[in-house]
Amino acid sequence: MKRNLRKWAVGVALMAVAGAAQAWPDKPVTMVVPFPPGGATDSVARAVANKLGEQLKQSFVVENKAGATGTIGAAQVARAAPDGYTLMVTSLAPLVVAQHLMKSIPYDPSQDFTYLTVAVQTPNVLVVSPALAPKVNNVQDVLALLKSKSDGISFATSGAGSSDHLTAELFWQKTGTKGLHVPYKGGAPAISDLLGSQVDMSFQNVNAVLPHIKAGKLKAIAVTGDKRSPVLPDVPTFAEAGVPDLKVYAWQAVVAPKGLPADIRDKLSAALVTAIKDPAVSKPFTDVGLEVVANTPEAFTRFQQQESARWKTVIEAGNISVQ
Repeated sequence: MKRNLRKWAVGVALMAVAGAAQAWPDKPVTMVVPFPPGGATDSVARAVANKLGEQLKQSFVVENKAGATGTIGAAQVARAAPDGYTLMVTSLAPLVVAQHLMKSIPYDPSQDFTYLTVAVQTPNVLVVSPALAPKVNNVQDVLALLKSKSDGISFATSGAGSSDHLTAELFWQKTGTKGLHVPYKGGAPAISDLLGSQVDMSFQNVNAVLPHIKAGKLKAIAVTGDKRSPVLPDVPTFAEAGVPDLKVYAWQAVVAPKGLPADIRDKLSAALVTAIKDPAVSKPFTDVGLEVVANTPEAFTRFQQQESARWKTVIEAGNISVQ
């Protein structure tokens, strides 16, 4: 009798879980962006949220929770119930970089999230200021300048530990050179000072500086992709320019708290891929140099592990840290 009751209770519980998964989403879903409004991650989140809402007939609400290199928002998501109603759209910083830069963070990136998909990625591009543009035409010119002036050549970045900063560090490590790191509070002020020649160079996401390159205000030297960017077809890759190991992509991705039921994970993953690949979502991104990825949870999980190991090595070699 007791055994039958236990079987009945287990069966009811399993049906309840299955029913919950099948019904998802039956209320609004919060998509946390751990950065301020207006940046690339925020833009990706809002475009994907709108399309998910159309597909799944439910509201997907973007909530910006910025601070501490994205770790405040990431910690909030890590603590949330794994029921499919709290997601995070983020760059690599909270998932890959922060754990190696900061003394401690309130979550474990490899253990506390369900990885869903990398939405888009973009290579970085090395650009030089208008003042340097007449005499710097290629990577060899950059290397010659760095070797002649040591760390007197300034590299603007959007902050310590950012994709552009780590790309510069990797470039210096691979070429045996060194520049002067000038961190800003975001990409916009870094680009502004680069345009004004207050700083000399910068590795920036292609989409962030494409209008300035097209307008002739910044000179593009090389891109960090494994192939040329479709929006900058005349700009070589670093491999073509003689620096073969400088392949770097910035990316935006979607995760959920650890323990997301498999049925909800699969339904959400499929919906995300459909949304990201929809031309209404993807074309505005590809027009400015972003590349659609939309990979599987398994591929994203492997990618996160590879990225974490790679940037850990770069950060330790460069002795980089933030408070």
